[in-house]
This record gives sequence, structure tokens and C-alpha cells, in this order.
Amino acid sequence: MHFIAQKVAGLFFINNEKGVTAVEYGLLAALISLAIIGAVTLLGVNLAAVFNGVATKVAVPVSP
Repeated sequence: MHFIAQKVAGLFFINNEKGVTAVEYGLLAALISLAIIGAVTLLGVNLAAVFNGVATKVAVPVSP
């Protein structure tokens, strides 16, 4: 019975897992890139707010 199952699986290429592994790595890369993009976006917004806060507190020198 196991032999028949292997033959049927061979017909549908179920035993070939190289493509599945590539898809898994692709999904992992996509998730990691989304996390990096999100972190950089949040950091950029917060960093811009910090620099704008500092820029408003810096006094312009008065010329004599």
C-alpha cells in the first residue's frame, strides 16, 4: 500500500520539496523586509520630530 502512495505522490510531484523551501524563504524575506520598512518609517518620523523640536528651540543670533 505504501508503494502505491509513493507512486501517486510521484505523479503529482509531492515528494519534490525544493520549490516549497524556496517559497518559505521568499515569505520569510518578505516578512523581514516589511518589519525593517516599518521600523525605519517609525524611526524616521520620530527622528524628524526630534530635529524639528531642537530647531524650534535654537535661538537665532542677533546681529549688532
